[in-house]
Amino acid sequence: MRVVIAIPARYGSTRYPGKPLAALRGAGGTTRSLIERSWMAAQAAARALPGGAQVVVATDDARIAAVARGFGADVAMTSTDCRNGTERCAELAAAVEADVVVNLQGDAPLTPPWFVSALVAAMAADGSVQVATPVLRCDAEALAAFRADRRAGRVGGTTAVFGAGGDALYFSKEVLPFLPEGEDEVWHHVGVYAYRPEALARYARLAPGRLEMLEGLEQLRFLENGLPVRCVPVEARGRVFWELNNPEDVARLESVFAREGTD
Repeated sequence: MRVVIAIPARYGSTRYPGKPLAALRGAGGTTRSLIERSWMAAQAAARALPGGAQVVVATDDARIAAVARGFGADVAMTSTDCRNGTERCAELAAAVEADVVVNLQGDAPLTPPWFVSALVAAMAADGSVQVATPVLRCDAEALAAFRADRRAGRVGGTTAVFGAGGDALYFSKEVLPFLPEGEDEVWHHVGVYAYRPEALARYARLAPGRLEMLEGLEQLRFLENGLPVRCVPVEARGRVFWELNNPEDVARLESVFAREGTD
């Protein structure tokens, strides 16, 4: 399969303006931008795929493009009209040859390679799957972080609820589902997607839905329009996964880099 890993990045985040250029210190003291660390994760994922993959930073911002080219990334300049990363991937997909486009978001430098491999394998195994995304069962630390964010009024990670066949029922920035005392099964939605180009083309033609706008979750546009999203369970294998959603998350990510020896 021809795979392109896209890293959509925009400068004007409402919650964290300039987020892709935020500096993150590694275990050895090296400071790298968030976009570079996400590109490094994408390169590791590409190397783990049987046929490899092309990695492209997709942005509409000249500052991000200059930094990305500076560390050696391929860059595609996309329209300022793109409202989210999926629309940015749709624009890129129309300009490249790919069987699958993977969206490895520019705020997810802790994404392990096997998360991407699992998505590509799911697409290869079932030709009917148009969109796939990984879900990770929360451990105690991750669940505590979710709940701490909500208590503090912060929007942190996203949870996923899916049916017996694996297709998503809903995604939310709330901690779902409701858990009776003693229950702990919450699935963290990992912000990585694999799409077939035709699914991206359809997405780009659809208007944002009400739930998408309320939750601020672009993947809900698929569900609101009857396009299934396959949830692919993945394992942490001892790794900690967290996106950089808020300035407070910088310390979280840097602590993981220190723990794992990532410079």
